[in-house]
Amino acid sequence: MDLFERVLHLAIGYLQLVVSYPQEDSAVRFIAFGDGGGLPDPPYVTVIQKATAHEMGRVAQNSGADFVLNVGDNFYFHGVNDANDFRFKETFENVFTAPSLMSIPWYILAGNHDHLGNVSAQIAYSGISKRWNFPNLYYELNFKIPNTNVSVTIVMIDTVLICGNTYQVNQPKGPENPQLAQEQLQWIQEKLANSRSDYLIVAGHYPVWSIGQHGPTPCLVDQLRPLLKKYNVTAYISGHDHSLQFIREGEGIAYIVSGSGSFVDRSTVHKKKVPREWLHFYNSEISALGGFILIQITAEQMFASYRQPHGMVVFQTVLPKRKF
Repeated sequence: MDLFERVLHLAIGYLQLVVSYPQEDSAVRFIAFGDGGGLPDPPYVTVIQKATAHEMGRVAQNSGADFVLNVGDNFYFHGVNDANDFRFKETFENVFTAPSLMSIPWYILAGNHDHLGNVSAQIAYSGISKRWNFPNLYYELNFKIPNTNVSVTIVMIDTVLICGNTYQVNQPKGPENPQLAQEQLQWIQEKLANSRSDYLIVAGHYPVWSIGQHGPTPCLVDQLRPLLKKYNVTAYISGHDHSLQFIREGEGIAYIVSGSGSFVDRSTVHKKKVPREWLHFYNSEISALGGFILIQITAEQMFASYRQPHGMVVFQTVLPKRKF
C-alpha cells in the first residue's frame, strides 16, 4: 500500500467511524495506552506526551471511558527509585490532569525501562495514588458489561519477566530468572484455560507481532502465541514499538500495538516478518503525533478506535465475541 492509498484509507476510516461508531450505555470502555514515560530530565515530559495526554482526556470525557490500560514503559529511561520518586509527580500526575483521567482507575504494567529501575516502587505507589492500580507484576481484571451477563477478562502479564530485558538491543536474550518466567507462563495458561469470558484480552509490554524497530518478539511468538491461539483469545494489547498498529491472524487473534505515548518511531524495518494479509493498519510512516486506542466492548462486539491528537481518528475495526 503506497502513501496515497494509506492516506485515503485513513480518511475513509475516519468517515466510517464518525457515522457508525456506537455509543451505548451497556458497554465497557477503556483507553489502551503505552510508552508514556516522558523524560528523566526537565521538563520531564515530551511534546508528544502532552498532546497525547490532552487528547486522552478529551476522548475519555466524550466516550465515558471506565479506565485506562497502561502497558508499560511508564518512566523513561530507568524507571523510578522509590515510591516517593519525583517522577510520579512530574511525568504522571502533572501530565494526565484532565478530570476524566483523574476520576477513573489506571491499570498498570511494567515495561523494559521500568525494570531498569525499582518496579516494586511502582507497585507500592498503588497505595499512594487513588488512580494508580498496579497490584502485582501480573494480575487479572474482570468486568461485566452493564445490564447484561456478558463478561470481559483482561490478563495483565509481565513480558520482561518472561523474556528478559533488552539492554539497548532490539530483542531480549532470555529471562533473568527462568523459574519465575515458567511460573508466570503456567499462571497465564491456567487463567486462559479456565476463562469462560465472552471477551478474553491479554495485555503485555512487548508485542507478539510488530513491524516496527523491535519487530516481532520471538520469545512471545514461541511461548505465548500458542496459548493465545489454543484458548481463543480475542486480542493481545502491547506497546514497546512507538507506533499504532493493528495485526490480525486471519479471523483469529487481533494484535493491537499502542506504544506512542511519549515518542513516535517511523520504522517499518520488520514489515516483511509479518504476513502481508495480517497487517491491516500502521501509522509509522505518516504520524508524528503520538496516540492511543479507545476500546468499547458491547454485548455483541468489541470496537477499537485508533486516535491521535487534535481529534484525529485514523483507523477503526470490530472484533467478535469468543466462540467456544
